[in-house]
Amino acid sequence: MSNLTDDRRDVGPVDEPALPPLGSVGLLRWMWRQLTSMRTALILLFLLALASIPGSVLPQRGTNPLRVDQWLADNPTSGPVLDRFGFFDVYSSPWFAAVYLLLFISLIGCVLPRTRLHWRAIKAPPPPAPRRLMRLPMAEEFVVPGDVDDVLASARDDLASRRWRVRAGESPTANGGDGSCWVAAEKGYSRETGNLVFHLALILVLVAVAVGGLFGWKGNVIVREGSGFSNTLTQYDAWGGGRFVSPDALAPFSFTLDTFTVDFERGEAQRGAPRLFQADVTYRAQPTDAGEPATIQVNEPLSVDGAKVFLVGHGYAPHFVVRDSTGSVVFDDTVVFLPQDGNFTSSGVVKIPDASPALGLNGLFLPTATLDDVLGPISTFPGPDYPAVFLSAFKGDLGLDAGTPQSVYRLDTTSMEKIGLESLLPGETWTLPDGSGQVEFTGFQRWASFQIAYDPGKELTLAAAAVALGGLMLSLFVRRRRIWVKAVPSAGGGTLVQVAGLARSEAADLSDDIRAMVTHLESNGPAAERNPG
Repeated sequence: MSNLTDDRRDVGPVDEPALPPLGSVGLLRWMWRQLTSMRTALILLFLLALASIPGSVLPQRGTNPLRVDQWLADNPTSGPVLDRFGFFDVYSSPWFAAVYLLLFISLIGCVLPRTRLHWRAIKAPPPPAPRRLMRLPMAEEFVVPGDVDDVLASARDDLASRRWRVRAGESPTANGGDGSCWVAAEKGYSRETGNLVFHLALILVLVAVAVGGLFGWKGNVIVREGSGFSNTLTQYDAWGGGRFVSPDALAPFSFTLDTFTVDFERGEAQRGAPRLFQADVTYRAQPTDAGEPATIQVNEPLSVDGAKVFLVGHGYAPHFVVRDSTGSVVFDDTVVFLPQDGNFTSSGVVKIPDASPALGLNGLFLPTATLDDVLGPISTFPGPDYPAVFLSAFKGDLGLDAGTPQSVYRLDTTSMEKIGLESLLPGETWTLPDGSGQVEFTGFQRWASFQIAYDPGKELTLAAAAVALGGLMLSLFVRRRRIWVKAVPSAGGGTLVQVAGLARSEAADLSDDIRAMVTHLESNGPAAERNPG
């Protein structure tokens, strides 16, 4: 033994055979297998959910461009970085589209082969009875009167009546077989069918979302009371359409915001909580149509020519009359102010380039004004109980002649001089210092923010979601299982029967099915002997 050991020690390391090179085709096959595995599909599904978080946390240009502009203004350091990577337009960003497409391909490559295999399994008969049936976890052996053929025929008829797929056969005596006759039955194929239907429905959901993204469009617009909107690209404050959408092909409908009604809770428990937002409009599906009245509320949009008009926000638009140093009226209009808190403390800007000199006003509109010792001017209630504006006036170059786009909600005071600060109640007039003119606050109107969207894939998405729910219920509640009944003549007379079952899914209990079969076979006569497995 020691010599053998020494000889083995003298043998050098055995060189492993070199593997053949993978090659480009082999590499592509390996990549395809990895992409179409269920593990990769689950990882991509998790990444898609993770990628959707910024779209839920951060404001999106497709739904609220005003909040995006405000967020960028409030976060000058991190805002541009996030904007560069598409965090304010998540669902149109390249990285979200990449995860989306990879998940789509992975699901197709994963589900279609499984569907083909399941189709073959459905058409295949149940497998024959195992040679040693009593070794299965759930098995019973007993003797019943009658011959083998009658017992198996009774078992076969009973299983078939309970919608089991049934197959009868005989074990060959060769290769250790006992020559017994048996009946095999299987049930629960719809479990895997439901699983595949669920995954196929997920693919259909992805297709429907893609259809909506490619052929749908949506935009946002702010409309003041008494003003109108026409469904043309120039009328939108923000608009986004799919790759195959032409702005020239938009439906030619229009509407006018007649009145906007708001009601807030005035009780102590939930003071200031919204109770009613309602926009009464007059719309026309075609320019030549007569106007039809309609009411738009939260979750009750107006549907016109396939598009839906949603009410998404509201606020105040104070009215100003501005006269320049010569006494001429250079501005007479309402200005949209954006709410900054739940009590509708709203900020806005008035730009008067036609004044001499040019004037700019930074304003704060307070529906229920009060002056806090710490916070300064704030609104204590969202309703207009005591409306007031606080204005700071500037004169000089507004920067409009430089050709650089400016936000209508921000005033560039780089080349301007601050000339005063004043608060006004409705009907009051402020005479600007240095004879620069006058500002009169005459009152206010309300404005409403609408999102107008056309999504051709929403019906398909709803149908796919319903199918996915049905498939999920099948996969959760249906049990895949098999039962075998084996019979041989008993030495003491009658027939020796073995009944056993095997679960094809986790937590599937076959005791009731086996008990039902045993009870059925024993009903032909009293059992002489029973041997539980």
